[in-house]
Amino acid sequence: MKKAVFSLLLLAVGVGSFAQKLDKIKDLEKNKKYEDAKAQIDQFLAVEKNAKDQDAWYTKAKIYNGLATDSSISSKYPTARVDAFDALKKYVSMDEKKQYLQLQIDNYKPIMDIYQGYFKSGAAAYNRGDYKDAYPNFQKCLEAGAYMFENKWSTVSLDTNVVLYAGISAEKANLKDDAATYYAKLADAKVHGEGMDQIYKWLVVYYADKKDDANMTKYIGLGKQVYPADGFWESYELDYLREKGDKQALFNKYKEMIAKYPDSSVYRFNYAVELYQEAYKADAASRPANSDELIKEAQENFKKVLEIKPNYAQPNLVLGQISYNQGVDLNAKAKAIKPGAAGKLTPDQIKQKAAIRDEMNKKFDEAIPYFEKVDQILGGQGKLKMDDKSALKDALDLLVTIYDQKGDKDKMKVYEEKFNNVDKQH
Repeated sequence: MKKAVFSLLLLAVGVGSFAQKLDKIKDLEKNKKYEDAKAQIDQFLAVEKNAKDQDAWYTKAKIYNGLATDSSISSKYPTARVDAFDALKKYVSMDEKKQYLQLQIDNYKPIMDIYQGYFKSGAAAYNRGDYKDAYPNFQKCLEAGAYMFENKWSTVSLDTNVVLYAGISAEKANLKDDAATYYAKLADAKVHGEGMDQIYKWLVVYYADKKDDANMTKYIGLGKQVYPADGFWESYELDYLREKGDKQALFNKYKEMIAKYPDSSVYRFNYAVELYQEAYKADAASRPANSDELIKEAQENFKKVLEIKPNYAQPNLVLGQISYNQGVDLNAKAKAIKPGAAGKLTPDQIKQKAAIRDEMNKKFDEAIPYFEKVDQILGGQGKLKMDDKSALKDALDLLVTIYDQKGDKDKMKVYEEKFNNVDKQH
């Protein structure tokens, strides 16, 4: 019986010693003697039975947090914040009742210190341009934030500010795939605000470069929802289809844009230009079978542009060029009629050639009012932009050519003089 009592006394002494030692370590932490506290808590937890103590792990989290926060010693312990986070997770995992009493008593300060510590370190690295260091700190900050949300210690499911900085840091560290992950979190959440449109645009270009049409289309769609007034989305779709070389898809997209923005002269003008470029290739043999239909549609759209914007020089220039080029083609057709073996044109050939030339002159006559309109719009202005000056010179040059072809030397000289004075006057 005496032996049993003695054993119980030994046990009581052991427990008391255990608690006293941990209390001393806690006092070191409270007094900010973090290095001494670290040495003792490490030694304490190295004992197998001590490692089962939840309070010890919480104490370690606070000590290592102190090491990471104290600027006078933090550089000596580069993994201190990671170790603090791991210790806190260990403390949480050991609480079967999920009460976390010590954490509540401290008003969740250890986990907040970890979260804020990572953010401050990330921000400091970001501000000095060290994005390779900033990025992992923002990552860890997000990990801490997610941990708080998971345990219902925070109501913030997505810290957009930190996610944004994680994405920017990853991008600037040339980790584009990682950047896409964070930017996608923001775009998927439909975040908005000044400058946030760039996130959606970045994702569109990123996935386009990867030939990932599904995700490119997804972020164009999200961009349209959040920033519907931004013309980037439609313009990029058009550029992308043009680059792919799918003309029919490109033309269908233009029609969609024109239907959506019927009063926009820009989409109609660009559509008409692309129609004409496709229809009237320099090499006649490479022109599509429906060239005439495309040219007619181009003309109709240029005319509609002028209904919207009457004093727009460029549509007038192109309409004039279309008629002029048709006249040039007819001229080539007439020249292709050659004398036969007898060395003379037959009466039918002469008649055919004359009819073609009449058509050619009609086309030149169609072109003249458009070129004259360009002169009327731009010729009376002062200093012109480069594109407008070029349009004016093209119109005048073709008027000179037409009147020369028609044999009207007086009018040819008028436009020749105007042409020669463009650079002086404009």
